[in-house]
Amino acid sequence: MSPVARSLLARRRAALALGASLLAVSAAQGQTLAPEPTPPRAPGRPIAIGPDGKPAGLITPSEVSLDTLSVTGTKTEERAIDALSGTSVVTREQINRIQPSRLSDVLRDVPGVTTQENQNDPAQAINIRGLQDFGRVNVLIDGARQDFQTSGHSANGVFYLDPELVGGIDITRGPTSTIYGSGAIGGVVAFRTRSIDDILAPDETAGAVQKFGFGSNGQRFLNSTALGARIGTAADVFGQFVYRNNGPYRDGLGTLVRDTGNELQSGLAKFNIRPADGHEISGTALLQRFDFANQGSSNAGARFANAVDADTYTLGYRFARPDVPLVDFSIKGYATTTHNTLTYLSDTASLLYGRLGVRAGDRINYDIDTKGFDVHNTARFDTWDFRHALTIGGDAVFNHVKTSDAAGGFGSAFTPSGDRTLAGAFIQDEIRYASWLRVIGALRYDHYELSGGVYRASGERVSPKITVGVSPLPGIEFYGTYAEGYRAPSITETLVQGVHPFPAFNILPNPGLRPEVAHNVEGGVNLKYDEVLRPGDAFRAKLAVFQNDVDNYINIQGVGPTYFVPAIAGIPASVCARIPGRFPCVIPVQSFQYVNVAQAELSGVELEGAYDWRGGFISLAATHTDGRDRSNNQTLISVPPDRISTTLGLRFLNEALTVGTRLNFVEARVNLPTGTTTLATKGYGLVDFFASYQVNDRIRADFILQNAFDKRYRQYLNALYNPGLVAKAAVSIKFATR
Repeated sequence: MSPVARSLLARRRAALALGASLLAVSAAQGQTLAPEPTPPRAPGRPIAIGPDGKPAGLITPSEVSLDTLSVTGTKTEERAIDALSGTSVVTREQINRIQPSRLSDVLRDVPGVTTQENQNDPAQAINIRGLQDFGRVNVLIDGARQDFQTSGHSANGVFYLDPELVGGIDITRGPTSTIYGSGAIGGVVAFRTRSIDDILAPDETAGAVQKFGFGSNGQRFLNSTALGARIGTAADVFGQFVYRNNGPYRDGLGTLVRDTGNELQSGLAKFNIRPADGHEISGTALLQRFDFANQGSSNAGARFANAVDADTYTLGYRFARPDVPLVDFSIKGYATTTHNTLTYLSDTASLLYGRLGVRAGDRINYDIDTKGFDVHNTARFDTWDFRHALTIGGDAVFNHVKTSDAAGGFGSAFTPSGDRTLAGAFIQDEIRYASWLRVIGALRYDHYELSGGVYRASGERVSPKITVGVSPLPGIEFYGTYAEGYRAPSITETLVQGVHPFPAFNILPNPGLRPEVAHNVEGGVNLKYDEVLRPGDAFRAKLAVFQNDVDNYINIQGVGPTYFVPAIAGIPASVCARIPGRFPCVIPVQSFQYVNVAQAELSGVELEGAYDWRGGFISLAATHTDGRDRSNNQTLISVPPDRISTTLGLRFLNEALTVGTRLNFVEARVNLPTGTTTLATKGYGLVDFFASYQVNDRIRADFILQNAFDKRYRQYLNALYNPGLVAKAAVSIKFATR
């Protein structure tokens, strides 16, 4: 093990030990101090549970995001700290402080979550607990599913969303969240776009927020204009316009990384209408246009100009009123369209496209339309001493993929056209007894149909879930879960067929692919204490241990006998049938195909904690994940290296000024399957410094220095090196009326 790896491993162990110590200290306080029935709280007093099963009199410092409401675990609102699952929330305040250009900047602070991206493409892919691609992580934008995918040397399942449009992120890890959508054996990431409550205080009726951002090392300019109005309590409207311009950046050695710039123009519109008490109709329209150019994920292929239109529309209705406990009804329909037009520019690397007769201006079009709906009702009632929240519902997703390719034919071969339908129904009962016992039982039925060309496939299954939570003392809760998940094969996995550009090996379809079935066992502990060390402070922590065994795991592998292909791009592979092993037919290859592996095994530990004492805050997130293909005992490529993230902030000037640092330590990833050594990455540590100043209730200034020591590093699974030192500044000005 290298000195860097040993150093990072020592830091990880020290941080995990510190987190465990904090858990132990807090638990000990909960055992020795009895809760008082009324305020004021005694030091170290756990949070009391009210008659509705929710925390009573809760202090909620702005930096303790675990106190934020979440719905991804069970579809019913509860604070992330109370979720009996690996649930985390990212707030708008955290996003403002980081000033991210990509969502990967934000998600690195969430345990169990990593990203994969092409730095020359603004799209993102999310990895949870070592699972990603083809819908294993269900990504939602305002409840609308994002299923865009094109095949290449990067992630197979990405989405487009600028962080300036995001109002908050709600994450649940593992198949415990399958009630929230079909296929989510890795977890659910739900993005909420910004709304009127993000710019106006409750007593303000109309206003606008204008933000300007500037930066160095490729971060050129950001403009965000958000405005909204409330029409009494009957309705509200909101709109936002974002323009972002980024140029190519330099890595930590000062090397220019070509084609890493892009331009974004986007618009967001929302409305909420409340025609009567308890009734609400809501709608969202999000339109994004990204323009950029690149030479593939490694800047070594043909160069294309990309124009991406990523649009999301939703329309929903909800009825919920405290005096009608048996009805909390919600229905939402949505449509997501992602259209990417690639215009061929040149191919100076291999000359392959020119030899195939492709000319400048020839185009490839990828169109993926996703339409769907979600409907459910939660009935709340009591039976003897048991309180129930019974949720019954269903959902459906319709994917239509159309690829047209007049620039070589590789795009239409590797991202085939086709249709897929996912439909499901579920029932879940959340049962509470007194303040110390919770039981969640659920069943989900899934059905899928897939078609393309002459191929057809279908399947169905019922997946159970059972969770038990026990709170032996106020402020501490242990839980255990067994949950199953079901993921249908995607169109590409089933229908992909063609010849790889170079070397020219075959990629074969597999219409006999079986769906993946996940079996997840998870245990954890949640801690929540107020006034631990001083009045007004708060401590929250979540620790989770899991093992997820995925039967029929789908992976791409070499199949069949070895054969020879040309060592010169553009020469037909058929030539080698006559002269195998002789020049130019000297490259030995196998055909590749998506196949079912007997079982993939993933396990790990996640720790998340935060302490806020009003004068400052500290947070910690640590992740350790193992994963292997049990058929050959080799590690899974998708499993990320261990990571520790921590943030320390201090508040001054009556909390108007916040200054701090953000640290991120990532272990080396070198234990990879045979033939994938190019993906290996070294361990690294990153240091950011930030400052936020609320001048008054109208003006705010933010500054951040990212990668402050100009470290040269490459994030695991990415092909290009990440940016070196980046400085960003932003000013927000608010205008509002009361």
